[in-house]
Amino acid sequence: MNTSQVFIALSIAVLAVIALLVFFIGKSGKENRLTLLAGLASGFILAGIVFGDDRLIGYSLMGVGVILATIDIIKKLRNK
Repeated sequence: MNTSQVFIALSIAVLAVIALLVFFIGKSGKENRLTLLAGLASGFILAGIVFGDDRLIGYSLMGVGVILATIDIIKKLRNK
């Protein structure tokens, strides 16, 4: 495992810990809940980071994640 893979694994672990803390400690209100689309977007972005060795696959997965996050933001703004 080279240095960049160690940093990627460490950053994913830190993000997972932060997400768990926000999930358990955060407000139980409906506004703070993660939607299915936002969860998928996060998953695609993390998959893009993990599969970043192949640039075509990595950037494609990140692009799909950004598009899904943008769609989720637009849906939330329209519902208000």
